[in-house]
Amino acid sequence: MTVVAYALVAFIAAQAPNAPAARPVFVEPTLDQVRAATERFRDVKVALAEGYVRDPMDHCVVAPDIGRPAADGAMGVHYIRMDLIGVSGPPNPRVSGTGTHTDFTKPAILLYEPQADGSLELVGVENLVFKSAWAAAGNMHPPAFQGVTWNSMEDDPTTPIDEGHMFTPHYDRHVWLYRENPKGIYEQFNASVSCAAHKADHSAPAAQEAVSQSQEKPHKH
Repeated sequence: MTVVAYALVAFIAAQAPNAPAARPVFVEPTLDQVRAATERFRDVKVALAEGYVRDPMDHCVVAPDIGRPAADGAMGVHYIRMDLIGVSGPPNPRVSGTGTHTDFTKPAILLYEPQADGSLELVGVENLVFKSAWAAAGNMHPPAFQGVTWNSMEDDPTTPIDEGHMFTPHYDRHVWLYRENPKGIYEQFNASVSCAAHKADHSAPAAQEAVSQSQEKPHKH
């Protein structure tokens, strides 16, 4: 090897540590990996300790809430990582955010079914991205998981029912890992999930205000 070649090799080696790191490639997790990563949230206390908060409106969402047949079942009570969906303030008039998080090993939302004894049973996980934030990030198509495009949710202003359930237009995907769904693991509602045992606490002023707001469909601007 010539002196020039040695010098070139030495120069390249010296520059290597300063080279920009390659962007990590996101590898979509399997359902088994998602289960392993979320199993600990069967205990809702673990979820609370890791930053999840109960839906401030304390809804246990059932299919008729967004105009679907009661036979479709329920979603349950949502526990949310507000930072992962990019929500930093109260509805104005709807909930909106800037997040584009899609990693199901760190789901933005956990779904719980209320039990008769007052406990909560984990039934599924969910991710949600707002359409405006998703498009602003340069995405041309809706997100997908395991080859299945996420659901599109948007209120229809011509109906009295709030199909967007207080949210601005968004995409979401439910994964029913912990409760078998007769219609499929990626369906939006689960007929095997019930809100019959839900006992909302409306004693606090903040809860009363949230419930009052949720009973009125936000006006379009």
